[in-house]
Amino acid sequence: MQWLYLSIAIVAEVIATSALKATQGFTQLGPSCIAVVGYVIAFYFLSLSLRTLPIGIAYAIWCGVGILLLTLIGWIVFKQRVDSAAIIGISFIMLGIIILNVFSKAVPH
Repeated sequence: MQWLYLSIAIVAEVIATSALKATQGFTQLGPSCIAVVGYVIAFYFLSLSLRTLPIGIAYAIWCGVGILLLTLIGWIVFKQRVDSAAIIGISFIMLGIIILNVFSKAVPH
């Protein structure tokens, strides 16, 4: 269940952060509500995943997957440029997450 909880937390955080861009400094009610509710859901499910996952591992996965998904959303939805340095850097982050999940004895399987 910890992986399901962490996945829900990541998706909620990605939705909230995507909505955050549209809040215009929390002056737009709809996107502001989506952002706040999304972060509440994200932190709730992150807290559930931390019952069994080590905090450092869970947070590394949360951040890394969030970075990847938000970069893709920025590129596809917001038409933001992603250069080769960004792609290389994000690839290293994802490689780190893979190494954690495959080789770390701290990650419950």
